[in-house]
Amino acid sequence: MKRSDKKIKELAAILRKQDTAIITDAIKTLRDEEAFEGAIPLLASYYDQCSEKSVMKTIEEFFNDLKDLSARTEVISEIRKQWKPKTISMLVASCWQSGLDYSDYLGDMARTFLKADYTTSIECMTVIEGSIQNSTRARKDEIINLIMESPQAFINEKNALVHELITILER
Repeated sequence: MKRSDKKIKELAAILRKQDTAIITDAIKTLRDEEAFEGAIPLLASYYDQCSEKSVMKTIEEFFNDLKDLSARTEVISEIRKQWKPKTISMLVASCWQSGLDYSDYLGDMARTFLKADYTTSIECMTVIEGSIQNSTRARKDEIINLIMESPQAFINEKNALVHELITILER
């Protein structure tokens, strides 16, 4: 992805207008253009504050359609932030919906799995399972250790999910 300060400023200005039709059209246009650095954080931030369902759906579709491998870094960076659970869930879901390989980010997915709600944890598990084939045995073992050493791993309703994820990683 290329950095384009001009495009970032244009997108930020459109998002500030609060006009649903204009915002939706701008996001749909983004889906058809070459991705540029900075769009992902802007859209994640807007999604986190948004209550307009049609705009939220359009942003979800944008994230689900990401095909540029370099977009993964920005998506993971946004997952690491303290967004509302609905935003984190949307971002994680986009990781597997996009079909991109997230094997370089298995640790991030495992940490999100541990701290997220049940539904988002399932999404994380799906991303991990889909990307695990491109990971080494040593990396898989690191993720297992990260999970096993976490105080969040076995204390809630995700106990069965934790065991399933470990089984996936042990393969």
